[in-house]
Amino acid sequence: MPQTADRTEGITGSPTLALAAKAKALAKAGKPVLDFTAGEPDFPTPQAVKAAAVKAIEQNCTKYTPVAGIPELRQAIANDLHRRLGDPIKYAAAEVMVSCGAKHALYNALQVLCDPGDEVIVLAPYWVSYEPLVRLAGAAPVFVETREADGFQPDPAAVKRTITSKTRAIILNSPSNPTGAVIEESRLKALAAALKGARADDSLCIISDEIYDQIVFPPARARSIVQVDPTLIDRTILVNGVSKSYSMTGWRIGYAAGPKNVIDAMINLQSHSTSNPASISQYAALEAITGDQREVQRMAGEFQRRRDALVGGLNEIPGLSCFNPQGAFYAWCNISGLKQPADAIAARWLEDALIATVPGEGFGSREHVRFSFATSLPTIEEALQRLAKWAGERRR
Repeated sequence: MPQTADRTEGITGSPTLALAAKAKALAKAGKPVLDFTAGEPDFPTPQAVKAAAVKAIEQNCTKYTPVAGIPELRQAIANDLHRRLGDPIKYAAAEVMVSCGAKHALYNALQVLCDPGDEVIVLAPYWVSYEPLVRLAGAAPVFVETREADGFQPDPAAVKRTITSKTRAIILNSPSNPTGAVIEESRLKALAAALKGARADDSLCIISDEIYDQIVFPPARARSIVQVDPTLIDRTILVNGVSKSYSMTGWRIGYAAGPKNVIDAMINLQSHSTSNPASISQYAALEAITGDQREVQRMAGEFQRRRDALVGGLNEIPGLSCFNPQGAFYAWCNISGLKQPADAIAARWLEDALIATVPGEGFGSREHVRFSFATSLPTIEEALQRLAKWAGERRR
C-alpha cells in the first residue's frame, strides 16, 4: 500500500462537514433530526444572481478565464472593498485575486507566505480549518487563547509576547467562527500597534478572514484592521467571498486582496492547482457584488431574530450558558455545567434528542458546542423544547 506524504500526517477531514453529512444521512433514513451543524445560510441564492448565471451560460461564458478571475469581477471586488472600508483603503484590480472559495484563498496565502519552521499565530477558539491549513504550509500554529469573560476579545499584550523570530503571520477572524465575536475597534487598534512594534522589520503578515463581515448585529460594527491602521495595508491579506453574505456557498467563489507581490505569488500557485474558479460562478458573483444589496440586509436581520431566540432559550436550560454573538450565525454554547466534554455531549444530544451540533474540540475547546442558527425559527423552537426535556430527564 502506498504511503502518504509526511505533511498529511494528522490531517483529518473537517469535523463540521462530517457531522453535517451524518445529520443528513439520519434525516434521509427518516429520523426527525434537527441540524445545527451547517456553516451555510439556509436562504436561496438571490434570484438576480441565479439569473446572471443562466445568462452567462446562454452567452457561452463557459470557457477558461484568467487564473485570477475575470477582470470585471476583480475590479468590482476592489470597488466594493473601497465602498465598505472607506478612504484611504483602495485596492487596484491587480491587487485582487479570485479563488475557489475563501478557504482556497486562505490556503493560497499560507502556501506562499510560509516556509518550514515558520510559525503562525491563531487566536483560540478558531475555525477548524486554520490549524490544518497552517500545517499543510509547513508552518506550526501557535495558539493564543481568548477568554469568554472578555467576550473572546484578543489580548494584544498576549499576542505580542507570542511573537518570535519565527512568526510569519497572524490570522484574524472577525466576526468569528465559532464564537460570533466581533473584535472591538479599540482592541484592533491596540493589536495593530502590538504587531507593528513587535519586530524591527515588516515581515510579519496579517491574514484577515472577513467572510462574515456583512452579517453583524447592531450595535456591533465589524471593522478591518486596515481601517483602524491603514499603514498595515502593505502587509495584510484580506480574505472574503460571496458564500455567506449572498448565500452562495456551493458556487465556490472567494477572493483575496493584498500586496501585489503576495497576490501575484498566489495567482501563480493557483495556476498550477485549480486554474481559474468556475466561469459561471464568477459572473454570478459579479452580479451579487454589484447588484441590489437589500437581500444581504434582510438575511442579516433574520439571523439576528434567530440568534435572539436560540441564545435566549439556551441560557434558560440548566447546565448551559451561551455567549451572545455580535456577528456570523453561530451560537457558542458553554456546556461545562454538564460535567462532560463537548464531544460526549454532542454525541448524547444526537442520540437522545436527535439534535446535531458540532463539538468544540475541533475549534480548540472541550467546554463548548457550536450551534449554527442558519436554520428556521420553528426548528430552533423545537430544539429548545427537546433540550429542555433532555436536561429535565437528566436531572432525575
